[in-house]
Amino acid sequence: MIIGVPSEVGEEDRVALVPPVAAELIEDGHEVIVETGAGEDAGWADNEYESVGCTVLDDRTAVFEDATVILQVEALGNHEDPDLERYREGQIVVGMLGPYEVNDEQLETLADRGVSAFALELIPRISRAQSMDALSSQASLAGYKSCLLAAEELPKMFPMEMTAAGTIQPADVFVIGAGVAGLKAIATAERLGASVKAYDIRLEAKRDVESLGAEFVELDLETEGSGDEEGYAREMDEEFYAAQREQMEQVVPESDVLITTAAIPGAPAPELVSTEMIEAMDDGSVVVDLSAATGGNCEPTVPGETIEHDGVTVHGPTDLPSQISHTASQQYANNVANFLENLLEEGEPAFDFEDEIIESTLLVHDGTVRNPHKDDGDADADEDDADETDTDSNGDTEEVSEA
Repeated sequence: MIIGVPSEVGEEDRVALVPPVAAELIEDGHEVIVETGAGEDAGWADNEYESVGCTVLDDRTAVFEDATVILQVEALGNHEDPDLERYREGQIVVGMLGPYEVNDEQLETLADRGVSAFALELIPRISRAQSMDALSSQASLAGYKSCLLAAEELPKMFPMEMTAAGTIQPADVFVIGAGVAGLKAIATAERLGASVKAYDIRLEAKRDVESLGAEFVELDLETEGSGDEEGYAREMDEEFYAAQREQMEQVVPESDVLITTAAIPGAPAPELVSTEMIEAMDDGSVVVDLSAATGGNCEPTVPGETIEHDGVTVHGPTDLPSQISHTASQQYANNVANFLENLLEEGEPAFDFEDEIIESTLLVHDGTVRNPHKDDGDADADEDDADETDTDSNGDTEEVSEA
């Protein structure tokens, strides 16, 4: 096949395929064409692609015209897609396509054009698919970066230290959501020496939290039915969230850093932290809301912005993996290559609808819109923890991410 890698649009710094992974695809007999500058923001120069056998084209349209498979990081529902008219009959598109946000008109256009589109956000949580789980790989990076962001912003050190000038007490970090993004944030805060507490709606997450050295916060709540069979969160009613907020009022104000990762795939993020809780935190405290892209877990959060509210810095990042674009691109490229390996038989696409991975991720194929997940809040997020979906990657579980 001919695999095309266009540059990403907007503020996205990642690239869908990196030279080392492209080299493996070429070794398997495929051709790879890359748009000029596609990897530049992620630290991969055009000559690095050329050195492994890729063809670099400065004409974006030519990439779409020549390729039988288009690999993208984000497209369709994740932003206003300028390439919708470039997809052509028989083409395969693989990427994070925003399956919960993509509109019917976009899907019908792809169907009319005979395009087959795979949304990697819909990768099922099964062992065989772990190597393809882009939400999880990106959510893990988001969880890591969220902790570094908080540590840089906080006007005190994370670790405890005994010095001649006195004892420095560790910073108190509270992480809400122990999916992929949350667990990575917990692990990173622990490595930096903070005193870490964490909460997740799933009591079974206690073992994971404690294995990282953090303290698990248990709230007196009935959590039956809070997750689906894949471990993703279901949306709870407002009575549940109200009770949850009431009990969190005892924990949040004691924290120097609050990192939230709770997300419900296909639905707005649950609001878990009220303005009053933020106002009760000490001046100089830092909040990083990894669910900002779907509304945020904290009432004051503004998606894509950093604000100060009553002396507390509140970050609403929507692009943390993109801020670690080199590593994020490496991880994503591996996910995509593994997905292609599963899709292909003897180098050609094999649409095996008995394969749960193919069936779950295929949005459009053979002139038909196939998207059972759209508007289904009980489906699948790394959110961090994007959570690595476990989320995270967005990707955690209701305390997923996915950020």
